[in-house]
Amino acid sequence: MLCSSCERFVVFQAVNIYTHIGGRQFIKLVKSLNATRCISYSWNSLYKARRTMMVDTTGAAAKGPVVEVSQEKDDNGGYASGGWKSEDGKLSCGYSSFRGKRATMEDFYDIQTSEVDGKTVCLFGIFDGHGGSRAAEFLKGHLFQNLMKHPSFSTDTKLSIRETYQQTDMDFLDSEKDTFRDDGSTASTAVLVGNHLYVANVGDSRTIISKSGKAIALSEDHKPNRTDERRRIESAGGVVMWAGTWRVGGVLAMSRAFGNRMLKQFVVAEPEIQDQEIDEELELLVLASDGLWDVVPNEDAISLAQAEEEPEAAARKLTETAFTRGSADNITCIVVKFHHNKAEAEVKFHHHNKAEAEGSQQG
Repeated sequence: MLCSSCERFVVFQAVNIYTHIGGRQFIKLVKSLNATRCISYSWNSLYKARRTMMVDTTGAAAKGPVVEVSQEKDDNGGYASGGWKSEDGKLSCGYSSFRGKRATMEDFYDIQTSEVDGKTVCLFGIFDGHGGSRAAEFLKGHLFQNLMKHPSFSTDTKLSIRETYQQTDMDFLDSEKDTFRDDGSTASTAVLVGNHLYVANVGDSRTIISKSGKAIALSEDHKPNRTDERRRIESAGGVVMWAGTWRVGGVLAMSRAFGNRMLKQFVVAEPEIQDQEIDEELELLVLASDGLWDVVPNEDAISLAQAEEEPEAAARKLTETAFTRGSADNITCIVVKFHHNKAEAEVKFHHHNKAEAEGSQQG
């Protein structure tokens, strides 16, 4: 049995050996050393994680609670779902998170709402951990909190997102400096400030929207074989290798991530950000970990989500579909529905009632 301080080293070296000598030779080497049980134990120990519910309305920066939250969770922590509706009727949201075929749960998600400088702010995030759950859990606990505290949040939201991502990455690495772990995590987030949507992405989680029924990706997966990413990594002195899939240094299957200290020179946490105004054509927003996107194309995700009236039902449908289609990963998604007509109707109803009340008072 290995001590915890040795586990990451053994796994990292095993991956390197596998990469350099090939699968068959690696298996022969393991058998000759009678090390199969030892390495199996290392992998299993490395990926143990604590499962928690992750709808957070208590952050120090939040000024108002999430409205009408409902939650459901089974006894063993393998599944969680819930939803909420905004007070003004413009938004409804559902989330669903499923451990799936993995032995442990490393996906985290976060949903927060607040008011900043008179504008309603809604924040949605998917964090998919790898090498352990610590990086993803750290993002859930700190990323949005740090963003809301940024001095330029209201005046330059894109700048504040970019700087907050990278600062939070440094904070996590600093918090882990005395450990022998090397956890990492993706982050795909959507920040709605008033009538403006900002989508920021690091890693291979993904955010898409439905606009007039058409699926549009607002993030592009950070894969090592992406032409621009490969060029950036190689320019920094790194290498992209094939080891079952394209990997940075033959180890990591994504080119950007939080954490991953040993590869930090090449695996950065700089987000790619897209932004756009909310209009009546925008119907749906879907954020999910790659456990969904590995088996569910963007167009299918939108079709499945649109078929359900409630976003929580849509989120559950997406996780169930990914699982039945053979996803071998944790599966987590958030579905946000925009209710333009409903909001307008409620505003008109409010003004009508106010006019009637004023008329009766005058009478």
